[in-house]
Amino acid sequence: MAESKETGGILGEAQEAKLPAYNDIVNDPEMEGLSLYEKKALLVNRELDSHGMGKYQWHIFFLCGMGYMIDLLYAQAFGLVEPALKQELGFSTAESGNLFSSFNAGLCAGAFVWGVLVDIIGRQYAFNLTVLITSIFGLCLGAPSNYNGILVLTAFVGFGVGGNIPIDTTITLEFIPQNRRFLLALLSVFQPIGVVVASGIAYGFVPKYACGTGGLGADGEVLKACSQVAAGQPCCDKASNMGWRYLLFTLGAICLFVFFLRFVVFRFQESPKYLLYRGKDEKAVEVLYNVAKFNGRQSTVTMALFEALTEEDSSVGSEGTGRPILGAGAPQREKSFGDKVKIELARYKLLFANPTMARLTILVWITYMFDYWGFSIAGSLLPQILLDKGRAIEVSTATTYRNYVIIYICGIPGVLLGALMYGVPLVGRQWGMVVSSALMGISLFLFSAINTQASNVGINIMEYFFQSMFNAILYGWTPEAYPAPIRGTACGVASFWGRLFSIVSPLIGAHLLAQSTNGPLYLAGSGVFVCTICIALMPRKYMGAKSY
Repeated sequence: MAESKETGGILGEAQEAKLPAYNDIVNDPEMEGLSLYEKKALLVNRELDSHGMGKYQWHIFFLCGMGYMIDLLYAQAFGLVEPALKQELGFSTAESGNLFSSFNAGLCAGAFVWGVLVDIIGRQYAFNLTVLITSIFGLCLGAPSNYNGILVLTAFVGFGVGGNIPIDTTITLEFIPQNRRFLLALLSVFQPIGVVVASGIAYGFVPKYACGTGGLGADGEVLKACSQVAAGQPCCDKASNMGWRYLLFTLGAICLFVFFLRFVVFRFQESPKYLLYRGKDEKAVEVLYNVAKFNGRQSTVTMALFEALTEEDSSVGSEGTGRPILGAGAPQREKSFGDKVKIELARYKLLFANPTMARLTILVWITYMFDYWGFSIAGSLLPQILLDKGRAIEVSTATTYRNYVIIYICGIPGVLLGALMYGVPLVGRQWGMVVSSALMGISLFLFSAINTQASNVGINIMEYFFQSMFNAILYGWTPEAYPAPIRGTACGVASFWGRLFSIVSPLIGAHLLAQSTNGPLYLAGSGVFVCTICIALMPRKYMGAKSY
């Protein structure tokens, strides 16, 4: 038996014989034309591909999926509690948009900050901190009795939630095998699960612990906020309207449980690709060893291979003449401060490295802008529209909340179909997104033309099915299109632009809702059609390319 420093463990002769030979690596035709970082990342890909979907990969998949669940857990919750909040606190329909814009402002800041930080401080810290912040402020969210206090806490919850999708997709992509990337789209199955969980809890709490019966007084009139009626008159007060608070307390507890699973139960390893482009080759080898051990395997990637690639790559050069380069290992860490700054700036230039990449980045940004524009209006205002239309045809509040659960369960098969599109020839990611976004937009326009209980539920099912399908593919594909050194930033900035539009759209939608029930539907549907056009114009070479 021989001690192998490079792999951090004890290797037998038979195991050492299986380690890839240096000559086989440097003469590999797949290495031709790759940068030093990409060569090392290719070795990481091959190592993780050899694991298949091991225990570690499944743990990562489900824990990142819980981040997706939390994202829509709160996005849905605010739409569900808004009517009860408005009734108790007495703000106008136009002001209700402030709740969603406050949440989206937090999401916007969180997406940008966490998206950039995950490429700087690493995946490990961001993975845990986002959920911790969400749980702390989420547990406090049901306490205030004034609208301004709720808005402030809502923004902090949004800040924590905002980093989930950019971080979780990045982490999942960097640990799963290349031939299992359809699981990136499948992560989105946790979003409708989050919606169903939020809707189910709301169904149990909000109608039961609402002012009067379904918000109505004994005379059948809607109870007003106590600030809007004379003293001694029946009104909607805190004690009789605890349902929405119970819902938010429960969601905060769920987030705290997810943090416990991520931080205490499971030991998350830093992404080896992050460590490589930070020049921490030794740590990357150690992570691969630990992941292999967790999966009951032996890692075949050694420091000797990384060092040989670094020495062989002429782009590293000597200390005096070498250019700043990502993935250069120890030589990268020994660069001067000025060179390290140049390396950081070079990372951000990758977003616009050539005309095709610039076209991709701009179209991705526009797609996220109008995707979030459409579904933020739908998510924040469709519950209220459904409630208003239900009252117009005398559907009870309890039945309406039951309908929410039915509608959002149908997002799950939508996600499954989106994941299936990854492997369909001539359709794949691009045309799967084109078709699903177009049908989502059509369903929003159809909803404006009908008002029966069956049609309201049916059209909403159609809208949410195709919304889930479209977002599953979009969120799963975006990190695939960018290399690891800029992946978190690319996803975070795209999400930032989307969240930014989400701040404005509910405000406009709420004002339109005050004038017309169908106004927000036209606004949302039009935005979704912009996504359809952008996806159709995207360069096809980035659809399903190898990920480094």
